[in-house]
Amino acid sequence: MDKKFQGLYPALPTPYDEKGDVNVKSLERLVEYNLDKGVKGFYVAGSTGEAFMLSDKERNLVYETVAKTAGGRANLFAHIGAVSTAQAISFGRTAEKLGYDAVSAVPPFYYKFSFQQIKKHYFDIVSAVDLPMIIYNVPIYSGIGFSADEMAEFFGDPRFLGVKFTSNDFYTLERFKTRFPDRYIFNGFDEMFLAGLSMGADGGIGSCYNFMAEKFIKIRELFLQNKMAEALEIQKEVNSIVYALFKVGVLEGTKEVVSQLGIECGNARAPFSVLTPEQKQFIRENITEKL
Repeated sequence: MDKKFQGLYPALPTPYDEKGDVNVKSLERLVEYNLDKGVKGFYVAGSTGEAFMLSDKERNLVYETVAKTAGGRANLFAHIGAVSTAQAISFGRTAEKLGYDAVSAVPPFYYKFSFQQIKKHYFDIVSAVDLPMIIYNVPIYSGIGFSADEMAEFFGDPRFLGVKFTSNDFYTLERFKTRFPDRYIFNGFDEMFLAGLSMGADGGIGSCYNFMAEKFIKIRELFLQNKMAEALEIQKEVNSIVYALFKVGVLEGTKEVVSQLGIECGNARAPFSVLTPEQKQFIRENITEKL
């Protein structure tokens, strides 16, 4: 397969300023920070980016800021997921105009759509937007997990580039990759990155990459060199940090770690919690100072 898209992609958070507006300068700095780490690209306006907390105008601003900052130096995936097909297409057309490499979308949720309705949603998007699609398989949030047979109905069409696989069902991940070796599989759970690689993932998209991308890059390098024991040791280091992150909330905690590293991200939007001074100190002692 073409290896163009293999590698590591931070799922960017959306920084806010003191007024609660999108902090463009911080977003630019975060992109540059991770480009210096050697990431392959960015996953923009996804779950970590609080996509469903943003207005359409804000979301388009995020797409634009990352595209202008990356300047052709990285692969860019725009998450355009929305319950409304028309809204997803609108975001997709923005991404197309800005030069993104692919779009991605969570399945339409809440209304318990049938598989055929979900399938039509995706095909309507790729028919209206001239970019390949990365399906976002995230049953923990969407309530929808695709089987290998269902995925075959997408992967039979070359417009479907791959899948962001945020699940611990590694049997299904392996079935996806074995049946469709020319499609990209991106591991989603940071704490299971090595496991995903071992079952066929081509890389990963994750929240923690924003502040420790070098650890994930090294895990993948060691895996490709068949140095599994060494890779596992670094995965254990990652998981100690993830364990601490779980104590305060992954999204809130990720933004605070990045802020402590000098790139102000602000708080996550309500109803997410505002971290207490004690929680921020916990993050400093258990995550930031260990990076």
